[in-house]
Amino acid sequence: MHGQQELWAAEELVPIRDKVYQYLKQQILNGVYKAGDRLVERELAGQLGISRTPIREALFRLESAGLVVTVPRRGVVVTQISREEIEEIFTILSSLEALAVRLAAQKIDDQTAVEFGRMIRQIDLYLNGDSKQEIGQLHIEINEQIYKAAKSPRLYEMLSGLLDYIRAFAHLGHEMPGRMEQAMREHRDILEAVRNKEVELAENLTKIHIENSRKAYLRATQGKEV
Repeated sequence: MHGQQELWAAEELVPIRDKVYQYLKQQILNGVYKAGDRLVERELAGQLGISRTPIREALFRLESAGLVVTVPRRGVVVTQISREEIEEIFTILSSLEALAVRLAAQKIDDQTAVEFGRMIRQIDLYLNGDSKQEIGQLHIEINEQIYKAAKSPRLYEMLSGLLDYIRAFAHLGHEMPGRMEQAMREHRDILEAVRNKEVELAENLTKIHIENSRKAYLRATQGKEV
């Protein structure tokens, strides 16, 4: 416990309330806390060795972000995503990511092309079984590189916020046998198309990728074909 108390010490440069928020958020996004799990202030405060005030503030922010909800007689629980919400989110994501890759293919510069080449090599290492990088982190980096390449700060902000939300449940789709490998191949094709300035191809590949991700998630959660 002493070590955790040091980790969450108030004198750290990052305010304690922000550290708690980011910690709990990542626990949800990484699937440590799953849909329906209760987040109890007293228990969390004990685990982290801090007072309940920053926990309460973090839970309020998480609720504003749609990641948790307050349920009568149960308290704060991780949000359960409905099928309708899944469909809505993937529809929005498809349009915004397609726009991002279109802009990226139109605006790509030499530095970005080099970075895309590095990401492609990372994907090849993963597909060949030679990668030591955590695949979830690689997936995040790929998305961030594509979003940044669009050179649209507002679009980047919208996509990043949406990606945070979708990560809370989309990782389930990657548990389907072969889906992660397929997703990495799809990402590789998208990066290649953007790097080669093939605008229409990049946009179409992105829409296919999002649709495949949607189907994989729904199959993982419902156990049937979509």
